[in-house]
Amino acid sequence: MKIPQLRKKLELKSCHNVTWEDNYSWIHQKNILEVLKDKKKLNSEVEKYLNEENEYTEYHLKDTKIIQQKLFDEIKGRIKLDDESLPYRDHTYDYWTKTTAEGNYSIKLRKKIGSENIEEIWNGDKEKEILKTDYFGVGDLEISNNDKYLGYSLDTKGSEYYTIYIRDIKTNKIISKQISETSGVITFSLDDKYIFYSKLDENHRARKIYRHKIGNFDSNDELIFEEKSEAFTVNITISSDEKYYFINTSDHNTSEQYYFNCNEEKPTPKLIIKREKGVLYSVNSWNKKFYNHTNKNAEDFKIDISNSLENQNWKAFIPAKNEVLIGGLIFLDNWIIRSETSNALDKLFFKNISTNKEEELIFTDETVYVPEVTLAQRDRNTDQIYLGYSSPKSPAKVYKYNLLNKSKELVKQQEIPSGHDEENYIVERFQFKSHDGRLVPLTITRHKKTKLDGSANLLLYGYGSYGNSISPNFSSTKLSLIDRNIIWATAHIRGGLEKGMKWWKEGKLTNKKNTFEDYIYAAKYLIEKNYTSKGKIIGMGGSAGGLLMGAVVNQSPELFLGVIMAVPFVDSLTTNLDHSLPLTIGEFDEFGNAKENKKHFDYIFSYAPYNNIKKMDYPHMLITTSLSDNRVLFDEPTKFTAKLREYKTDNNLLLLKTEMNAGHGGKSGRDGAIEEVATDYAFALKISDKI
Repeated sequence: MKIPQLRKKLELKSCHNVTWEDNYSWIHQKNILEVLKDKKKLNSEVEKYLNEENEYTEYHLKDTKIIQQKLFDEIKGRIKLDDESLPYRDHTYDYWTKTTAEGNYSIKLRKKIGSENIEEIWNGDKEKEILKTDYFGVGDLEISNNDKYLGYSLDTKGSEYYTIYIRDIKTNKIISKQISETSGVITFSLDDKYIFYSKLDENHRARKIYRHKIGNFDSNDELIFEEKSEAFTVNITISSDEKYYFINTSDHNTSEQYYFNCNEEKPTPKLIIKREKGVLYSVNSWNKKFYNHTNKNAEDFKIDISNSLENQNWKAFIPAKNEVLIGGLIFLDNWIIRSETSNALDKLFFKNISTNKEEELIFTDETVYVPEVTLAQRDRNTDQIYLGYSSPKSPAKVYKYNLLNKSKELVKQQEIPSGHDEENYIVERFQFKSHDGRLVPLTITRHKKTKLDGSANLLLYGYGSYGNSISPNFSSTKLSLIDRNIIWATAHIRGGLEKGMKWWKEGKLTNKKNTFEDYIYAAKYLIEKNYTSKGKIIGMGGSAGGLLMGAVVNQSPELFLGVIMAVPFVDSLTTNLDHSLPLTIGEFDEFGNAKENKKHFDYIFSYAPYNNIKKMDYPHMLITTSLSDNRVLFDEPTKFTAKLREYKTDNNLLLLKTEMNAGHGGKSGRDGAIEEVATDYAFALKISDKI
């Protein structure tokens, strides 16, 4: 089949006395944010090219159709399709969700405490059918405090512009005006007269908080807070004791918080602590005390306590620990629960308020696992919590746990309908030395029958940005590769928070290349230890993990058999120089400001995947993107693919697949998500000669 070719149109770009060529920048439309909302505004030549690339991908994956269907059936077969969540007890009702074998979206149910009558108050599949839309993204589902109203937000294009609706549960009628172009998050006032929400500006940034009176169809909503900095975004929450509203405004590196009383007729947000560059903080309220989770003079966070916000006198409550990330607090009347993270492993602790004694919650013999705690009820006068965990080989188990007598009752276990034997899998945790001697955690999951003689293919997953940590939890989808003797390895590289804030700082700004080096050294370590061999590794990463893939494949292509890149951030220099794009300004503290800072410009230019494509052999590549993605514009993977076609000197597969009705998260619905995974895995099996 003819290889798609994107028309070249030379543009000379320049910044800081540096000039470079860009033959494909013409595809970027000035009205790109309008295109994200309405694909009819897409340049017809670009649309034709994207469709040609989709046809080309379809042609080269046609021999995987059988294995794609088999993978789809396997992955779906491991999901208990008819399933229900554990109930959460509110004041008057128990609320829970369920899924069905026939549906793709969740159903929200409730029953009055003491009654057996079950009400269905939301059915995603029915709602989608009413709207007759291809894409159906649910942003939020919230119940009013008086249990009368359902607030929900929908994105029907994948662009992450959400419209908010308020519905009377009893009559099923919309009782307020639709509120468009919001972030999607809904907060009911405690008296249920209002909702609070954040409006997105023309650059898709949430910088305003509004109060909307329920029942109002025509008048303007009340603006109660506006963030002036284009780099910051805002949200609003209610304190744990339901006495205060907190307005939180932040970028990735700095935060500021305001508060007002829940009973204020006219909200007047008051500043808690003035923003200070590099300082993150978050205040909560419980039992007439205020708790501040902050990295002020505590790189990996600490928690301070004060009796007042008007007359603040902060004292240490949970002290800082070196390279141990101190998490936030969950409050009960008699207990405080908190978390810590170190070496890519989480721990939970609970403190008895009356005795001030703190203990660690340990409830499994496994060494690599992810613990989780959730509340079972709104009333905090209880010793009971839901306590769960999973590991790379062990499906999730949830216990009803009594903090007082330490008794536990298994109340839910993730079922794998097609069967699962934990004893068939081996989970290992290592730390390897990176280029500068730093020890990097590495989690490996493999089938016990897979030989460790270098003959196995290995999928190496990585992310390493924004302080996002990759947790070693259970994923039944991965078993489709692991059962076929493809080892799954996750490199907990710098740029995340797996080893605290320093781990993040060492992987951002002008330290960003540590992220790439860590990943490359992970690959080399796995080869050295005979888990795999050079040229048998499949790299995988999405979004900023796609930036990682693009950088390492330019640097060390010989290590890889193939690379799978989802919505990849590969034209990172162009995006960083364009301050009109939704995320650029807010990410200056993550990647730098190339336009204003020559050091940042030179550094980003030196690794930006699009700018560093070379005339050389590249491994097989599957690149996926979405037309309505406002986080990583489809421009980026499209230009990257076109330039790769021009430069690469091999005959390996280079496939670009564009979802024409989706956003950054890909297709909506359960089946859509499984289809995407099945395509990725089929590509991995095809290049591994396993189909």
